[in-house]
Amino acid sequence: MNDVDAADRMQQLAERVEDLTRVVVRQGQALDQLVDADRARSAGPDLPLLVELFAIFVDADACARTDAAFAAIAGSLERLITGRGGEIINPSVGDAFEVSTMEAVDVRPVDGDATPRTVAELIRPGLLVGPRSVRPAMVTVFGD
Repeated sequence: MNDVDAADRMQQLAERVEDLTRVVVRQGQALDQLVDADRARSAGPDLPLLVELFAIFVDADACARTDAAFAAIAGSLERLITGRGGEIINPSVGDAFEVSTMEAVDVRPVDGDATPRTVAELIRPGLLVGPRSVRPAMVTVFGD
């Protein structure tokens, strides 16, 4: 009986060591993923990903005007873009036109109490990554 008990105990010990090895390997993989994620964050914004996310955001934002579900998607994409180091440029009507972040696609005559060289209409939001305007906001401006 002693030999059988010793063999069973050795088998149980071997199984426990194998289980512990699996746990250590999984933890090592998790640590590798965390280190890779930290390296990616410290490397700066992922410009190609941000440009693709922004394109999806623009499509969802355009549809958001007619459907609340797209508004939720656009909001989620905006949070994702912001979390990755991007910034959505959404100029409002009446904001001063900024050549560094906006592109004027049309000029309207000044009407009423509108100020010249201000945004008349937002056509498409823009994307800013760090100090760089990757996609300028497309706007219509009031002329002189």
